[in-house]
Amino acid sequence: MTKKVVTTRQDAEALAISALAYLAGDPALLPRFLALTGIEAHQIRQAAREPGFLAGVLRFILAHEPTLAAFAEQAGIAPAAVGAALKALPTGDDDYLAST
Repeated sequence: MTKKVVTTRQDAEALAISALAYLAGDPALLPRFLALTGIEAHQIRQAAREPGFLAGVLRFILAHEPTLAAFAEQAGIAPAAVGAALKALPTGDDDYLAST
């Protein structure tokens, strides 16, 4: 099986949107994500337009290895691709501010 590769910011955004859909479809993960972010379910679309939101979604996935493994399997990617995608997004890299 060939794993998808994240090579561009567009790829990273697409992966983060897939991760958000994954969270939204999981009755245990979505409430946890909402509680940790302080976002209410009806605010997700608005929050998704904010810089850094998609990076936050990927950080949430990366923070829990079983969630990372399950998402990566479902998405057909290597778990390391989530970290690579994070670095391709604004506010996804600790050095982002230094490079602007």
